[in-house]
Amino acid sequence: MGHKINPLGFRIGITEQHRSTWYAKGRKYAELVIADHKIRTYLKDRFKSAAVEKIEIERKTERVTITLHAGRPGVIIGKRGAEIDLLTKTLEQMAGTAVKVNIQEVRKPDIAGQLVAENVAEQLERRGSFRRAMKRAIENAMREGALGCKIKISGRLGGNEIARMEHDMNGSVPLNSLNTNIDYGYAMAHTTAGIIGVRVWVNHGRYADLKKD
Repeated sequence: MGHKINPLGFRIGITEQHRSTWYAKGRKYAELVIADHKIRTYLKDRFKSAAVEKIEIERKTERVTITLHAGRPGVIIGKRGAEIDLLTKTLEQMAGTAVKVNIQEVRKPDIAGQLVAENVAEQLERRGSFRRAMKRAIENAMREGALGCKIKISGRLGGNEIARMEHDMNGSVPLNSLNTNIDYGYAMAHTTAGIIGVRVWVNHGRYADLKKD
């Protein structure tokens, strides 16, 4: 059997929360899905340097609450909150309703799966060695307290004619255990040879052990 299931989708509703929280029927549902996608794409592109890990959207009758989890929240807030005010106005125009923006800091970006994947992809775009990029990312994750880290990259690595897949791993990463907190991240590196996909799994430990701490 192929391992083709998305690790986040596999866990949503069991150990992971939905990234969008709202209810709608029929055509309204489709419209809100597209609106959420546009908001996420806009925020990711605008704050590329802010290390945005994930964006949560909660819709209520009168207001949309958008929570950004970022490694560098200062980039989003700006000087004296000027950037956040401008961002709120732009998002209100996109959403067509009142918007509240919350920002939460990602305290350990080296063990946030999405940020690790984007970091490796950025190094590949700068023509860095893919083996060195993977090894350094795994070492940083293990140093920050991860119980395991696995990275897979696929594409025309090193500009080779034939695409292939390479991976590196350290520690334990049980992908089928729903009682283990596995953080997953995916990013694409746009290189001169083509697109290289980067997938990252980070093991934070069992949920029961995390609650004790």
